[in-house]
Parts: sequence; C-alpha cells; structure tokens
Amino acid sequence: MENVPATLWIAACAHRLQQQWHTVDPLELEDVARDLWRDDRLRAMPPDQAAAEWLRPIRRPDLFGEPTR
Repeated sequence: MENVPATLWIAACAHRLQQQWHTVDPLELEDVARDLWRDDRLRAMPPDQAAAEWLRPIRRPDLFGEPTR
C-alpha cells in the first residue's frame, strides 16, 4: 500500500487491532501497528488485512499447531 501515508496506514491498522483488544491502550496498539508497518510483507497489504494476518495465530491457534480448547 505504497500510496497510503504511513500515519494513515498505522492508524487504520491500530483501529483494526482495537476491534480485537478493546481493553488495550490505543497508544500501545499504535506501537504494534507501527511495528507491523515496518514489515515489508505486511506493509504491502491494506492495514486491516495486515492486522488480520498478524492476528491469525491468535484467532485460530489450531492452524498453527496449538491445541484448541
């Protein structure tokens, strides 16, 4: 998403992360989103997709070798 300014991408990504974690400080989620933006593969995705990709092991641990409950 090279045509999206970094600040907008990070804000949108942080917003998507907050949908998963309502109780986490939004500034901390911005820090996480900033880290995701530094990853070339994730930065190439739309911010909501990048957040979903990063959250995938958390949301579906059964896909990553962890037992389901």
